[in-house]
Amino acid sequence: MFGRKGRRPTSIQTLIGENTRIEGDLHFVGGCHVDGRVNGSVQADNDPDAYLSVSENGTVQGNVTIPRLALSGTVEGDVVVSEKAELGPTARVNGNVHYNLIEIAAGAEINGKLIHVAEAQATAKPARRAAAAKQATVEVDVDLGLDAVAEQNS
Repeated sequence: MFGRKGRRPTSIQTLIGENTRIEGDLHFVGGCHVDGRVNGSVQADNDPDAYLSVSENGTVQGNVTIPRLALSGTVEGDVVVSEKAELGPTARVNGNVHYNLIEIAAGAEINGKLIHVAEAQATAKPARRAAAAKQATVEVDVDLGLDAVAEQNS
């Protein structure tokens, strides 16, 4: 998408056209391109090479769990990418982004948290990821020494 380096994207076997709306979860293998709207989660079924691209006109109203993502459209939900996420200048995410490697172009918008996870953790169950992220956030707050700063100011 933006000066690709490394592995080439999987060929696109699934195409959601611009005037197409999917009601329900989308599970696929290989490559998937969304120009339309998906009202449900999008997930790659046991395919470590799966690739999702969402165009400027594409929208996903649900969570996305995928190894590789190229986003130029909108996702209203959490995004979990086990390998690499590429967010183009028109990308919009209203939710948390769990990533192993991320590339964000100027103009991309994320309304949520950026949470780095190792590749092995990115494939874990969502409930465990959320608990781990919450625990990591608490640990970061404690590690910042906020209590010590409050005592110094007293």
